[in-house]
This record gives sequence, C-alpha cells and structure tokens, in this order.
Amino acid sequence: MVTQQWAPLSMGFPRQEYWSGLLCLSPGNLPDPGIEPTSPALAGRFFATEPPGKPFGRIVGTHYTMTNGGSISSSTHLLDLLDEPIPGVGTYDDFHTIDWVREKCKDRERHRRINSKKKESAWEMTKSLYDAWSGWLVVTLTGLASGALAGLIDIAADWMTDLKEGICLSALWYNHEQCCWGSNETTFEERDKCPQWKTWAELIIGQAEGPGSYIMNYMMYIFWALSFAFLAVSLVKVFAPYACGSGIPEIKTILSGFIIRGYLGKWTLMIKTVTLVLAVASGLSLGKEGPLVHVACCCGNIFSYLFPKYSTNEAKKREVLSAASAAGVSVAFGAPIGGVLFSLEEVSYYFPLKTLWRSFFAALVAAFVLRSINPFGNSRLVLFYVEYHTPWYLFELFPFILLGVFGGLWGAFFIRANIAWCRRRKSTKFGKYPVLEVIVVAAITAVVAFPNPYTRLNTSELIKELFTDCGPLESSSLCDYRNDMNASKIVDDIPDRPAGLGVYSAIWQLCLALIFKIIMTVFTFGIKVPSGLFIPSMAIGAIAGRIVGIAVEQLAYYHHDWFIFKEWCEVGADCITPGLYAMVGAAACLGGVTRMTVSLVVIVFELTGGLEYIVPLMAAVMTSKWVGDAFGREGIYEAHIRLNGYPFLDAKEEFTHTTLAADVMRPRRSDPPLAVLTQDNMTVDDIENMINETSYNGFPVIMSRESQRLVGFALRRDLTIAIESARKKQEGIVGSSRVCFAQHTPSLPAESPRPLKLRSILDMSPFTVTDHTPMEIVVDIFRKLGLRQCLVTHNGRLLGIITKKDILRHMAQTANQDPASIMFN
Repeated sequence: MVTQQWAPLSMGFPRQEYWSGLLCLSPGNLPDPGIEPTSPALAGRFFATEPPGKPFGRIVGTHYTMTNGGSISSSTHLLDLLDEPIPGVGTYDDFHTIDWVREKCKDRERHRRINSKKKESAWEMTKSLYDAWSGWLVVTLTGLASGALAGLIDIAADWMTDLKEGICLSALWYNHEQCCWGSNETTFEERDKCPQWKTWAELIIGQAEGPGSYIMNYMMYIFWALSFAFLAVSLVKVFAPYACGSGIPEIKTILSGFIIRGYLGKWTLMIKTVTLVLAVASGLSLGKEGPLVHVACCCGNIFSYLFPKYSTNEAKKREVLSAASAAGVSVAFGAPIGGVLFSLEEVSYYFPLKTLWRSFFAALVAAFVLRSINPFGNSRLVLFYVEYHTPWYLFELFPFILLGVFGGLWGAFFIRANIAWCRRRKSTKFGKYPVLEVIVVAAITAVVAFPNPYTRLNTSELIKELFTDCGPLESSSLCDYRNDMNASKIVDDIPDRPAGLGVYSAIWQLCLALIFKIIMTVFTFGIKVPSGLFIPSMAIGAIAGRIVGIAVEQLAYYHHDWFIFKEWCEVGADCITPGLYAMVGAAACLGGVTRMTVSLVVIVFELTGGLEYIVPLMAAVMTSKWVGDAFGREGIYEAHIRLNGYPFLDAKEEFTHTTLAADVMRPRRSDPPLAVLTQDNMTVDDIENMINETSYNGFPVIMSRESQRLVGFALRRDLTIAIESARKKQEGIVGSSRVCFAQHTPSLPAESPRPLKLRSILDMSPFTVTDHTPMEIVVDIFRKLGLRQCLVTHNGRLLGIITKKDILRHMAQTANQDPASIMFN
C-alpha cells in the first residue's frame, strides 16, 4: 500500500467527462495511481449520462476507494464525514426557481440509501416497499379527492343555477330537472313544467304568466346572480386571493419549477371549491373546467406532504402535480385519456415515462369516482353525449375549415383584447376595486342574458343543445322544421327539411348570443373569481358552428341539384348534421384560444362520443392553430404568464438569434464587478455584509481574488441558514471567524476564533459554459435541465453568471418587448 499523499485543491480542477451509461472518473479527481483514499477529498465532480431524452444527472457527495488493482470497492456519503446536515439548507424561498438538477441528485441519493439498507432487516425492506409504492398511493388519493370534489361541484352548480329561476317545493335540494323526474303531470311539449317546480313569480306574486310574472322573474334572476357573484369575490378577496382566475397559467409556471407558496394550499382548495360553484351559478361567461385542474393540483400538493419522498423534494412533487392536472381534466370533461394528453402537451415541463403511467392511473381513478357519483344523472361519464346517424362527406371539409379559420381569428382577437384589458386593469385604479368590477360584470351579464333564452341557459346546457341532432323527441326551437313528408320515416333517418319560423328566430337569437358571449368573455376572464375559459370558448364555437350547419343544410335542401350536392345528397335524404358543425366549431374556437391540438381532439371526441368525426375535428383544430399562429404564436395561458411576469421558458418558443453567452451574462461592462466569495479568506461578517448589501440568490466561490478560479456555488438562503445555525449550535463562532469552503482548514494564528466550515452547503459542480457559447445552446441547456443559473468562464477563470431571469429578459429584448416585465427571481 502506498502512503497517502493528498493533492491540495488548488492544484487543479476535475475535468467534466461524459460517458454513456458509465461513471467516468477524471484523472484530475484522483491522486497518484494505487493510492487508497479514505477521506472524502475525492468527492467532486462526477457526471453520468442517462438514456437519450433524459437530462444529465450529477453524482455528488460520494467518494470511491481505489485499490492497487484499480477497482472501486466502497462508497460513503459525504455528509457522514462532515458536519451533520443543517436543517433548512436546500429549501427555497417564495417566488424562486428550483434547481432541478440538485433535486434529482437528492432523490437519487435517497433512493441509493434506501436500496443499500433494504437487505439489513424486514423493517428496512418494508420501508423500501412503502417508498416504491408511495407514488401510486399519492396519485390514487389525488384521483379519489378530485373525482369527489368534481361531482360535488357539478351537483351544487346545477342546483344553484336553477335557483335563479325557481325552487322545488317537494325537495329543496333538487334542481329543476330532478324535481320533475317523478312527476306524472308533465307533457311531451312542456316536459320542463311540473307542479312541484315553482318560479319565483308564482311564489311571490302568484302569477305564472304575464308581464308582471316576467318582470318579477327578471328581477329575481338579477338578484341571485349578483348575490352569488358578490359572495364569490368576497370569499376570494378575504380568505384566498390565489383562488381567482383559471389557475392553469400558474400551474404551468409551478410545474416548470417556480415556487408560489400557498397557491396549492388547503385554504386555496377550500375557497376555490366553494367560489367556483358560486361563480358558475352567477351566470358569468366562464366555466369550471380550467379551475378544476387547479383544484386537482391542490389535492395532489396536499397529499404529497403525507409522503416524505415528495414533501422534501420539489422536483418529485411536480411529478405528482402533473398526474393531478391529468385527473383535473379527466373529471372536468369526463375525458381521462384527453386529460393525460393535456398534461403532457399543455402544462407539464418534465414528463418522464413513470409520470405518464401515474397520470393515466390518476385520471382513471378520478373518472371512476365521478362515474360512481353520476352528477349528470344520465349514467354517462361524458358531459355532452351525442349520437349522429349520418356520415360526413368530403365536401363538408370546406365549411369545417372555415370554422377553423373563424376559431383562429376568434382566438387571436380574444388573446389580444383580454390581455389589453388585463394590462389596463393592472395599471389603472380600476384594478383596485375587484369587488366592484365583479358586481358590474355580473350585473351587465344578468341584465343582457335573461331576455335571450340561449344566454339565460347554463353554458353547458347551451352547448349540449347545440350539439344535439334534431330527432322526433326534440322540442327545441332549433328543431322547428316544416315536415312536408307524408310518408312515415324511421326514427334514425329524419330527412333534411325546410326550416320553420322557430329555426329562423333561433338563428337570430343565436347571433345575438354569439356577440354577447364574445364581448362578455373578454371582460370576464381574469376577474377575481374562479373563471375557466374552456366552456365559454366552446360555446362561442358551438353557436357559430350551429349557424353554419343550418345554413349548409338549407343550401343542400334548396339546391340539391348543384354539382357539390347531387353526387351524395338526394332529395329527402338526411345529408347534413348541424350538430356536427357545432361540435367542430367548439373544438376550433377552443383550439384558437389555447393552441392545443392533439389533446383537444381527444378531449372533444371523448366529450361527445363522436369517434368517427376525428378527421373533421383534426382539420378544424389544425386550421385554427395555423390561423392563430399567424397573429401570434402564444396561447392565452402563455400570454397571461408573460403578463404576470412569471419566469417561464416555453419549450415551444424557438430562439434563433446569434448572440453569445458573453452578451447576456452579468456583470455587463458598465456594471460593478461580480459579487463572489473566496475559498478561505473571508470572515462571517464579510459574508453577512455581502448578503445584506446585495439581493442575489447565490454567489460563486473562487479560490482567490487573484486567480478567479472557480470552486463552486453557494446559495444565499443556504448561507444565511448555515451561519444562523452555526451561531446557535457551535461555540466560538463570531463575526471575525474565518469561513472555509475548502476541504482542509488553513493554518490560523493561535488566538484566532474558531473557523466556520461551510463546504457541506457548497455546490461543487455548478454548470458552466464558456463566454463564446452560443445563446441558442445556453437556452436549450436551461430548458432541458431546468437550471436556475449557469456560470460563465474563460480559460477556467470566472467571468460572470447567467440566470433564468437574464435569459427571459434577453429573449424579451430580442422580441422587442419590455424586459422589465420579468419581475420575479
């Protein structure tokens, strides 16, 4: 055995090497060959690759014992040989970005430690099994809670919506439909009327018909709408300000690694659940589907604290939140597969295969619970089940594509108008009175909506009516066709007929409803109550689609001899299905607003059961995306993320500029020099003064001011916690104590106070790039690895630092936007 000779840290730096599937020990890490180290001095920068498509992982805090033969024989955790871990180190402040690489390393270290102990005893084996199954347990609990809450919200919202028009005397908790289910006195023409259901006019003034009855019902409708809206905004303002809005922009930002304390807490969950029912019942132009994703993510966040594997690791917690967002869409639309694709395409930042399986399982559990509750009373999971009996024809692709163009134009208009209004709300005094704004919007909505039967309807009921095909059992005005056929027809084959007066009056009412919905949705999305965008957008598209469908149907009836019709549309045949046009229009408008594609098509065909109409849906959704992208590539959620200044690097956005890392890094030429710590030349007072005088999240550690050679990176929060902990627990730590980040404490005079060793909080392998690295590569590294900062060097000397905020500001400048809008760290 050769005598141990340790090379001082200043002799060199370990080279970063990557070797597919293997650990690579760089020669710079090792002392002379054949030496068997028993100290953690070798713990340094080791890198290993993972299979393609996964980020590089770091192996930290490990050392390897090498015998004369060169074989690796043992491994010891670094912190076991240093001071004990400091509580609080490695956690994050509010409105900060997590370090994905560090969190993944922590999880690998935890997993390695559990595996090494599981053969020691039955108890350790049980703990290992519990750890392995905790992921499935947490997504199961999330799915159960999401399904139960969604069923509760659906039932309560239906009851409170009908409460604006009347009440069931036989059972106060029944809505209008349930109240008349058991009645023997309903007729086919007036199936919604029964003695048990009383309107407010009948109860208050004793009149069921006439001007007095209409005015009384009108006033009570407005009263209940304002009451629900006022109660919703008051609860949000007083108890949970984070419960307002859709929640999806913030969920996307949180899943990208941002910390927003309280956004997924129990108070937010409780208030959002209650106020979502009130907001939907108030009749505002909003939906509950987007907020249900927020509700499900709150459930996932709360349950993750029951399992240490997720409560102590922010990256692992985000895997649970990805599964929770899939469960949210699953219960919102009754579309479990669409929910998984929505999580993958729209909200998740990091989506490994294990998360895909767990998202699928969470969506399955949530859908099963919702089906068991059966909130719609139709024994079906889907919200708008449709049954069309005619195929679509090739010619119909033209109107479907036109609906896609309309959806793209509507999406582009809505995003610009809504963002302009929200920006005005934030920059003027109007935004200081959220309760007044909600009351004004609710009052205008109620006053305008009541006279029109299509705007008075619950938006989900309106979409259902627009999707439904006309059959012999339909009594809607939209099915008021003139029946000129003398011969009796089969139920499933009702021919195209000339439109009656009811259809023409319904078209005019739908046109007014379309204008009303477009205007009110712009002003409603973003107010301080829970407000989703899925259902209002689908309603706008369904209205436009139904109008186009009726127009094409009448065109085919009166001009069946035209060459585009005569090949496939015979006289007396059922050629055109207006309900199908409504479905395609709904998908096109929702796609134009959100820029979703694959997940949207799957959600819509799961939502309606119209599996054979996937091609029209795909054509319309793709067209709406292309048209919308021509006016701006970002969807409504990305636009709100940018409006709020959240640090979100969108993976869909391309960076094509030719700048270098040196052009973006700080400090710039006119800035003061970079704030750095030295390896062993600073005192506790020096570090505390630097922390107090600056607002940086972390500081590079260098060997000395002269060499500027990089040693590692220390986070501001970790430094503060470590110094406070040392003052309380270690004797002799004073302001003049030398702080040492090196492996060995330097020799000090005898009268010197006790030094403070902080090597355990130092990141020994910070990511570095050279000053000539193209920014295109730097941006890609930040996206793929989820970095929060990257250090810039030149020939090994530290030059500067690039943070996520710097990249976002640079991208805003290159896009001629205001870089000051990126407000958070």
